[in-house]
Amino acid sequence: MIEYLQQSWLEVLGIVASLICVWLNTRQNIWGWFWAIISSGIYAVIFWQSNLKSDAELQVVFILLSLYGIYEWKFSKGEKIMLPVSKISLQLALICLIFLGLFTTISGYLHSQYLEASLPYLDAGLTAISLIATWMTARKYLENWLLWIGANIFYVGMYLYKGLNGTSLLYVLLIILAVKGYKDWKKSMN
Repeated sequence: MIEYLQQSWLEVLGIVASLICVWLNTRQNIWGWFWAIISSGIYAVIFWQSNLKSDAELQVVFILLSLYGIYEWKFSKGEKIMLPVSKISLQLALICLIFLGLFTTISGYLHSQYLEASLPYLDAGLTAISLIATWMTARKYLENWLLWIGANIFYVGMYLYKGLNGTSLLYVLLIILAVKGYKDWKKSMN
């Protein structure tokens, strides 16, 4: 354990920051977005070093989406009220599905051709789902948690394959927190 901490101290910091972020988000606490910025910065470095280029780039977008999330959660529609949890419309869900297909195809191709990325299409697809889920979290759409559960299941396997064992464990915990987030947010809708 000591050896792992010495060799993977940055991964450990990313794990802790990520857990704090998601736990606060399940509670609809705006401070979760600040922890998202910290964990995303750490994981941008880790994923770039692991040749998961889409995931590394995703972390930069997560930082920008976290700033958007802070704004949305603090000032809903220009008013100083808390944004309520709601369900996504079918039209928006279809737009998200089209984005998923296009992003996966284009990003996967570009990363495989120009960056020799590891698992380019899987990485790109999970990145697209993560982008959609983060945007949905910022808008407080309940279904964001379902996307996180699905994506995180695949992330566990991908990170195990890449030897990021601590991060794989993190994503198992994130699945559990996503289930909790879904239940808590659904309850808050009533």
